[in-house]
Amino acid sequence: MENKAQIEAKFNSYLEMVAQQEASDLHLNVGRPPILRIDGKLYPVAGEEKLSDQAMTQIAQAILNEEQKKRLEKEKQIDFSIDLHGKARFRSNVFYQKGFVSAAFRLIPSKIRTLEELNMPAALYELTKPSQGFVLITGPCGHGKSTTLAALIDHINHSRQDHIITIEDPIEYIFDPDMCIIDQREVFQDATDFQTALRATFREDADVIMVGEMRDIETISTALTAAETGHLIFATLHTNDSAQTIDRIVDVFPAHQQNQIRMQLAQTLLGVVSQRLVNKTDGGRVPAVEMLYNNNAVSNLIREGKTHQINLVIETSREQGMVSLNYSLADLVKRSIISLEEAETYSTDRNELKILLR
Repeated sequence: MENKAQIEAKFNSYLEMVAQQEASDLHLNVGRPPILRIDGKLYPVAGEEKLSDQAMTQIAQAILNEEQKKRLEKEKQIDFSIDLHGKARFRSNVFYQKGFVSAAFRLIPSKIRTLEELNMPAALYELTKPSQGFVLITGPCGHGKSTTLAALIDHINHSRQDHIITIEDPIEYIFDPDMCIIDQREVFQDATDFQTALRATFREDADVIMVGEMRDIETISTALTAAETGHLIFATLHTNDSAQTIDRIVDVFPAHQQNQIRMQLAQTLLGVVSQRLVNKTDGGRVPAVEMLYNNNAVSNLIREGKTHQINLVIETSREQGMVSLNYSLADLVKRSIISLEEAETYSTDRNELKILLR
């Protein structure tokens, strides 16, 4: 039987593989060899044996502290971050499936990249300029929301003097304070939950607040209030487009509160960025982006509950910097960066995509 040091060394070698092979994720499951996700596809690590139940239990015991072990036993899953000797960081989740321990590890690049380096529209920097309001970065899991959020927060860090507070579970990108004071709070380690930490920012003289995820009605409600009371709020949601994002926020609340929430959103929303990471024809991935800015037309549609008409406003407001997802995908196809098939995979309206490509 291997000792703790040997198990840790073996586990660290798996994490090092992720960095070396430019993978985004590592998956460890009983009965499978370690598996890497590279450019969205899964590849078993060549030459590695299948992991046994005992091996997975030993890995969990080696990488979790006593408090985390108790939480894993009680809640059957746990989020945390791992620092690999200062060389790389990982957002980690250990969980049970079919009674066995499994784990997933997402690589967090050590360098916070700019929007230009991420191939994101530079027009997004406009969302960092106001002193108050609500900015939402949306899209499916694993499509770069946290990375875009980090680029926007770091731009503020290098361009104005503010107090930034991030509330995360777990902390992902580590910010190096420049012109700003930056306090990063990790849920469970530095705060009991998102909503309590968010409420506390009112007493912490915060200017900019980043909420890693809006998981419940209390967090969403507090975030809206914070945006109304002079704070610039950045948050993420797992939604597919701007209209769905607004509906999701409103629908979280009971019917008698929904009108009030629409009014708050109409007043505080600055913009919604919805993104997908799409496979390039020459390898690697590139973002396709839908951008909605809140103008009078959008504000009225939110107030009146006519979110289904928002897509039309995006289509007709290109000169204001708004972009539909289909337009972004069509542009990437025209520039031969992605294939038509790839664009169709991510399009929410294939007929419209074909019209744009004619």
